[in-house]
Amino acid sequence: MWNEFKKFAFKGNVLDLAVGVIIGAAFGKIVSSLVDDIIMPIVGLATFGADFSELTYKAVNYGSFLQAVVNFFITAFAIFFFVRIINRYRKKEEAKPAAPKIDAKEELLMEIRDLLKEKKRI
Repeated sequence: MWNEFKKFAFKGNVLDLAVGVIIGAAFGKIVSSLVDDIIMPIVGLATFGADFSELTYKAVNYGSFLQAVVNFFITAFAIFFFVRIINRYRKKEEAKPAAPKIDAKEELLMEIRDLLKEKKRI
């Protein structure tokens, strides 16, 4: 069961989707902060102090935006590091030589050969 879970969890599509969701959520915070803390206060200034969410004047809060950007880069770096480790593990697994596949005809010929050898000994 554990091996099946590992195959599922570390399959390329599942891992790519998880990374996309995490990065998307972190980037969503940047966009939200950009709109809430940078753009809307400027729009509020252009409309003589109107803030569309609270209808009050709100100063530009660039510190919150910078914090969202820093959080995004920290999250993205952590995900990058994690994916890099997973990819190294995958490369090691792929580098292991696979047993050569024998088709049915070759397998049958090997069985016949072994039977003939055994028959000569008897």
